Amino acid sequence: TSSIQDKLAQMASATIRLYQQGEETLPARKQIVLSYLNTVPLAAAAGHGEVNGLGDGLWAWMDADFDQINQLLAQSPEDNERLVEKAAALRQVIALMIAHRRPTHYLLQGRDELNRLTDSYVRLIYKAGRISEALMLEALSQTTRFRENRIKPAAQQITISKAATISRNRLGDLLNLTLYDLDRIDLRVMMTLHQPLQEIASDYLRNLSDKDFARSKQLFGHRLLEADQAPYINYSLTLYERTPQGNRVRIQTDTTNQPFDINESSKLELGSTAKLRVLTTYLEIVQELHSQYSPASAEELQAVRAETRDNISLWALDYLLANSDRSLSAMLQAALGRRYSAHPGEAFFTGGGLHRFNNFQKKDDAMVPTLNEAMQHSVNLPFVRLMRDLVNYSMYNSVDGTKQMLQSKTDPRRKTYLARFADREGLVYLQRFWRSFQNKTSAEQLDNFLEGLRPTASRLSAVHRYLFPEASRYEFAAFLAERMPDEPLGDRRLDQLYEMYGPGKFSLQDQSYIARVHPLELWLLGYLINNPSASYQSAVNASRDIRQEVYNWLFASRIKNAQDNRIRIMLEVEAFSDLHQRWARLGYPFDHLVPSLGTALGSSGDRPAALAELIGIILNDGVRMPTVRIEHLHFATETPYEASASRNTLGGIQVMHPEVAKALRDALRNVVDFGTAERIKNGFVLEDGSRLVVGGKTGTGDNRIVTQSIGGVKVKTRAVNRTATFVFFLGDRYFGTFTAYVTGNESANFKFTSALPVQALKGLAPLIQPWLMPSAAPYCQGEHGHQTQTRAPQASENL
Repeated sequence: TSSIQDKLAQMASATIRLYQQGEETLPARKQIVLSYLNTVPLAAAAGHGEVNGLGDGLWAWMDADFDQINQLLAQSPEDNERLVEKAAALRQVIALMIAHRRPTHYLLQGRDELNRLTDSYVRLIYKAGRISEALMLEALSQTTRFRENRIKPAAQQITISKAATISRNRLGDLLNLTLYDLDRIDLRVMMTLHQPLQEIASDYLRNLSDKDFARSKQLFGHRLLEADQAPYINYSLTLYERTPQGNRVRIQTDTTNQPFDINESSKLELGSTAKLRVLTTYLEIVQELHSQYSPASAEELQAVRAETRDNISLWALDYLLANSDRSLSAMLQAALGRRYSAHPGEAFFTGGGLHRFNNFQKKDDAMVPTLNEAMQHSVNLPFVRLMRDLVNYSMYNSVDGTKQMLQSKTDPRRKTYLARFADREGLVYLQRFWRSFQNKTSAEQLDNFLEGLRPTASRLSAVHRYLFPEASRYEFAAFLAERMPDEPLGDRRLDQLYEMYGPGKFSLQDQSYIARVHPLELWLLGYLINNPSASYQSAVNASRDIRQEVYNWLFASRIKNAQDNRIRIMLEVEAFSDLHQRWARLGYPFDHLVPSLGTALGSSGDRPAALAELIGIILNDGVRMPTVRIEHLHFATETPYEASASRNTLGGIQVMHPEVAKALRDALRNVVDFGTAERIKNGFVLEDGSRLVVGGKTGTGDNRIVTQSIGGVKVKTRAVNRTATFVFFLGDRYFGTFTAYVTGNESANFKFTSALPVQALKGLAPLIQPWLMPSAAPYCQGEHGHQTQTRAPQASENL
């Protein structure tokens, strides 16, 4: 590029001036040459990317080590012991120096020409007296050796830590730079990582793949691993420290050695960790009801109760009527003491249909536990029923007169909800049909459509006359003959069918009913035949009125029960939208929740880092603090452009009532003291022999794609991944998340649960415990901070 050419021209001019000034300028001359060698562009190598500088060029194009090349060329002319290797090194260096003129040509298709030029330069260097005759002759007898990319590609090795990779991504966003541009900035970054802890944790996670080491940490057994499974598990750990300036990331590491970060970039079904979000929302609603009704008199409470329809509000009103202690803390503890059945026999109308849910352990089916007990032992059905109460609370409190709307056939709001249902369900079907037609020609789309159709004269006639209304009778007859070769039709029958199903004779719904296909599938096929280059969004826009027309049957008042079911579906969707706002305020990372009670068990997905943020809010008395990874930036050290920037001290936001946070901390402590995480109860011991307070929530996700027949019979199952997470807090200062996971079809062979990350954290505890004790010094940037820098060439830094 012109900028590089300008830079090289400036270097050349400076070199000439320095040579004219004499021997005292040798150090400066050397610096300019080094700058040149570090900046010369050498095209882009497959698997490596852009190549700049002689050192990278030798490795990427020649599979040669820069230091070894220097050692060979530094030998005295009389030393012929490694003459062959020295000659090869000489050719490689000369070839790259020549190649920078036209790097893409010389280093790819022009290698023969490059070899000839290299020969001529070897002779010129010999004539200048810079190399021996023996070295010249040996060099001329060889051809320049290039890397065999097909056998040994120049794939870049990730040598920086996972936390540094994530920090670079964030830094790019912060500075509005691509990673390509970021790598060309002279910049030092101070991160919040506690370097000793980072190294200890990284080494520990890597060692867990060793069978003997994993056995020493007791990772084999029931709900853990089998001995031969240790090498296949990936682990991820993030540890935060709660400080007045924000939640500082002290450890962020995993065993994947890939840029992707499962903690912050994944969407995983983490199972029972969703119960923590459900319980949080429940206690927040109880706190809101307490704030609203605790000042009221008994008469006022009775009057409100007569109009109340949802279970949570009814319980809150009854509690305030029956108890003289109306303090919030007492009411929250009573709310956690409410009992919900764990029996799996009930079917739940949710997500547009009837669903059944099971507990993880059959022995829980007969229980009627308190919510505290259900949280401790991660019992599913109580949380499904609690989620139903949350949905009903939202339905009855966000939509006025919900009961009246469902009872009255004439309520004008019914039509609005039914229209929204028609639009929503129509889009679901439209997207499904679009996928079946996508990337196919019009003929292939028609064939695909007709493959699922049992051919009869009436069905095929209805389809053809809708799709091709302008087609002649001859084209119509040819279509039927091709599709029904064994059932020839006479002219009279063909005339009858051609007229009977002609344009305007039937509506789209009737035409589809005759053909036994979904009307939106028939409409979309016709739309694509007439608009073969149409996008999905254009199909959505064009089908707006069609989607309403297709559901005209739903608006008939004589089928009120069908209407009520659809209205309930839309009310449930709205309720989950309200719940999503509550979850997002506490750090839920995705744009929507799946409108199903299965969300209580993790079907909406989550991220380990987002769950850790929720733990941080709970630990910090309801204050949401910013997550801090980058402390300080220092640009262009010891240059005229030197500049530095430090993070502003940011305060937190109160997003949860402190009493709710306290109640949740107690519930999380019970999970460790009496529940599914009990194995780490004594994992962290203080210097005086007492144990560090630990709390957390476990979650397991066994994610599979299940194919069922129309009758609901399971046809096949394909495992996608298995995950297990433990989100935790350690004392009042640290919190984090520990995840174990395995991906692919092989995950079907693994049976581990969240007991695995809990046990793995217990094994790590003795290694990191000295740094986490209350007596340990607070974080010291100078002592424990981690520094990283971009890949700016050393010569540029010196210049």
